[in-house]
Amino acid sequence: MSTTTKFIFIAALILSIVVPTAAFLIGEKNRGRFKTTLGLNCFFFFGTMALAVIMIFTGDGSVALAAEESTTAAQSGLAAGMGYLAAALVTGLSCIGGGIAVANAASSALGAISEDGSIFGKSMIFVAMAEGIALYGLIISFMILGKL
Repeated sequence: MSTTTKFIFIAALILSIVVPTAAFLIGEKNRGRFKTTLGLNCFFFFGTMALAVIMIFTGDGSVALAAEESTTAAQSGLAAGMGYLAAALVTGLSCIGGGIAVANAASSALGAISEDGSIFGKSMIFVAMAEGIALYGLIISFMILGKL
């Protein structure tokens, strides 16, 4: 990939952050601006990523250099890349799930504690169990990285 193409992708990614933020700050002060901002952000980010993938696989032949290598080296490189991708997905998705679970459990726990302070210990157990989801994902990603 040429230097010009890299700068274009970097500029597109920066615009995918700046344009939705500007739309949020300049737009009307209503509930719909959150959806508009999220929609713009997703459109620009995923559009840039799709364009990058298309450019990589149909570009200047840099992918063809990998085909010239021995097949075992190329396959081990692909396996390592997929392993890193799997570790990243496991960690990211488990943290997102853990965050959603903690948000629900902690808000319910705070409401219950405000009514009856003696159930603090019981309610914190449920919050800690929700945090465990993220830790399990992190442990699995370490196991995946240990195999590479």
